[in-house]
Amino acid sequence: MTGHARLVYDPMLTAYNFGPHHPLAPIRVRLTVALAEELGLVGAAGALEQPGGKGLRLVSAPSAPDELVASVHDPAYVRAVKRASVHPYRTDLDFGLGTSDNPTFAGMHDAAAHIVGASVEAARSVWTGEALHAVNVAGGLHHAMPGSASGFCVYNDPAVAIRWLLDAGCPRVAYLDLDVHHGDGVQEVFYDDPRVLTISLHESPRSLFPWVSGFPSETGGPNAEGLSVNVALPAGTGDAGWLRAFHAVVPPLLHAFEPTVLLSQHGCDSHRVDPLAHLTLSVDGQRAAALAVHDLAHRVCGGRWVATGGGGYALVDVVPRTWSHLLAIAGGEPLDPDTPTPAGWQELVQVECRRPGPQSMTDGVTAAYTDWSTGYDPADEVDRAIRATRQATFPSHGLDPEL
Repeated sequence: MTGHARLVYDPMLTAYNFGPHHPLAPIRVRLTVALAEELGLVGAAGALEQPGGKGLRLVSAPSAPDELVASVHDPAYVRAVKRASVHPYRTDLDFGLGTSDNPTFAGMHDAAAHIVGASVEAARSVWTGEALHAVNVAGGLHHAMPGSASGFCVYNDPAVAIRWLLDAGCPRVAYLDLDVHHGDGVQEVFYDDPRVLTISLHESPRSLFPWVSGFPSETGGPNAEGLSVNVALPAGTGDAGWLRAFHAVVPPLLHAFEPTVLLSQHGCDSHRVDPLAHLTLSVDGQRAAALAVHDLAHRVCGGRWVATGGGGYALVDVVPRTWSHLLAIAGGEPLDPDTPTPAGWQELVQVECRRPGPQSMTDGVTAAYTDWSTGYDPADEVDRAIRATRQATFPSHGLDPEL
């Protein structure tokens, strides 16, 4: 079952640009939307939506006003971002601005606020019932803290979207972070809020940024014990281990929490060729994850699903294909993994990137896993990570971590 869906996007979202040598290159967003359009997944802007229809309607992305950004971010930090936007060579290290991860650039505030506006628009359209699913592939900037930039993220669009939902009267929101890096900024904002469940599956911070957070022992503040959930997977984890962890942790907790809306972040830097991390998933494994999230949205919250992009630094080979699979799933038309990439998109890649693009929407992998019900293997690093998370959080939800 699915319903009408939206892609919130306009080309100006690619103005979020740290410069030609920065890993977070906006071409990845442009190539994703171009591939989705070439595959016929996205309808024209302004096209009528039909309840129960398939495909994604393209809607424009508004910019977030200052008061919306300030619902999560400290006013002093917003002022610092604005100053740096006008004086792009200014550093303000007290606010994390001007580092190699977060260099300043002209118009930075407007570009970041635009991404926030797109994610809030996606959340608004789902909450009001204008769409059942809504996606902002330019979003997912989950590392930004209330008072500082971090990890390529200036403003935390998922956190602002969640705050908007809560302020609009949504009783409970589940945030599911699939990025290879811990969703530390969103966890920080809602660590003591009993209305928000945050679940992050990521490479262990023992081997990857942000280094200091994302351990199973981080389970929520005094008012929200068990509502911060972290699955810290060992470097080298592939499709089978990652999917085993996902299905051992995520469905039981979502069913227990009963969210009203599910917001997911689909960073695809868990892929085996991503240059900034050490997990070994395939596009096929990431597609399987998106299918599972879609299915859970329908099982636990009536299909109300907001999805964002996130990390992903294999700009041509991975990001456009993984996020096009996400868009196809959100639009009710999952792609056959063996679908060839269209000739028009291949030409665009050649012109823009001066290299060939992948020929198919698959890595040629069958994304299979062994269910947790088969039993715990104490010699397996992935199983030890899963068990640590279940033991830390399941009892708070009335769940037996050993079953």
